[in-house]
Amino acid sequence: MDYVKQLIDGSKKFGIIGQGYVGLPLAEAFAEAGMHVIGFDIDKTKVDSINRGESYIGDVKSENLKPLVDKGLIEGTTDFSRLVDCSVISICVPTPLSKSKDPDVTYIEAALAEIIRHLQKGQVIVLESTTYPGTTDELALPLLEETGMKCGQDFHLAFSPERVDPGNVRYTVKNTPKIIGGVTEECTRIATEVYDYALEHVHPVTSTRAAELVKLLENSFRAINIGFINEMAMICEKLDVDVWEVIEASKTKPFGFMPFYPGPGLGGHCIPIDPLYLKWKLTSLDFKAQFIDLADSINSNMPHYVVTRVMEQLNEHGKALKGCRVLILGMAYKENIDDVRESPALDVAKLLFEKGADVVYHDAHVPHCRVEEHNLQSSELNEELVKGADLVFIATGHSGVDYQWVVDNAQLVFDTKNMTGHLDRTAGKVAKL
Repeated sequence: MDYVKQLIDGSKKFGIIGQGYVGLPLAEAFAEAGMHVIGFDIDKTKVDSINRGESYIGDVKSENLKPLVDKGLIEGTTDFSRLVDCSVISICVPTPLSKSKDPDVTYIEAALAEIIRHLQKGQVIVLESTTYPGTTDELALPLLEETGMKCGQDFHLAFSPERVDPGNVRYTVKNTPKIIGGVTEECTRIATEVYDYALEHVHPVTSTRAAELVKLLENSFRAINIGFINEMAMICEKLDVDVWEVIEASKTKPFGFMPFYPGPGLGGHCIPIDPLYLKWKLTSLDFKAQFIDLADSINSNMPHYVVTRVMEQLNEHGKALKGCRVLILGMAYKENIDDVRESPALDVAKLLFEKGADVVYHDAHVPHCRVEEHNLQSSELNEELVKGADLVFIATGHSGVDYQWVVDNAQLVFDTKNMTGHLDRTAGKVAKL
């Protein structure tokens, strides 16, 4: 079966279940390659937006999406019976953690239930949602084979970890190497052939477990190193040394050092969560992932640490946190995006509220957000707002903010992103992580 030809001539579709931060950019990439894509989602608002050619994802521009919709290369639907029209189906649904930090695969199970209901011979199913090693073989494969069809004969199954980096204009879905690992060699070959047509580089591996572990290794590596540099920030504070200066100096070594940067905590859907999927799996195998455990402990404590530092800074100026107004600059989990998933700024705001502070925020990318029972709206960044705050807390280093102007007008500033490091700072007014 020539899967690529079918997807190009429109006799079959590329189905993508989940049209969020992963699914919609993937749909755009395959449609731009000339393949016919159906984006499935339970959210009718998203589906209607897609069909109007209006993007709700920062990495997908409406001016790029609309021509693809107008040409009939992308369409959105809530009708999962249309999976029968698809020769290739990608699962791009959320994989959160439960309150006990166990993997929550209910969205994957729901997607698989729809696929099973409409499973056709010859279909290729590719799971892209980040999850624990063994999910494809231990969860997806048995459920699909309960239909009586056999993997590698009647259908094909593979895993391909998403590597989306929101806001990254240099590396996108198209040019970030794509990992593919199938249940069988034929599964790997077919999935590789399809993805290789639309993406610049596909890297096949020998199994679904290897493919699943790739993403977990990448983000565990980052989480562990961020945990170390967060601890180094605490060490530097004890030693009265500027951690940012130490990092910049260390970067001058042309070998053997890779810079990581401290912050108020970990954010995004990947780095705070992915290592815990691996930890959970290893716990079931009676193995303790000590580095992941320690990094998680340090990173999870960072919102508490920075709020304590804020309290100390206010105390030094004769103020108690209770009753003070704190202006948070940036609610997104990283600079220049609108994504607040797992954002440490939300955790900081929650702690400030609990300690009796009056919390307001400014974020040009995030017009509103919710912190526990508090519905917050982004305030206009003006002189009245900054001067009226007892302390300005820089949580996200968005460009477009004049940080020198903020320092000049603020009473106190606590900077967790080193946005004031190169500025003319009034002695005693600015404290840094």
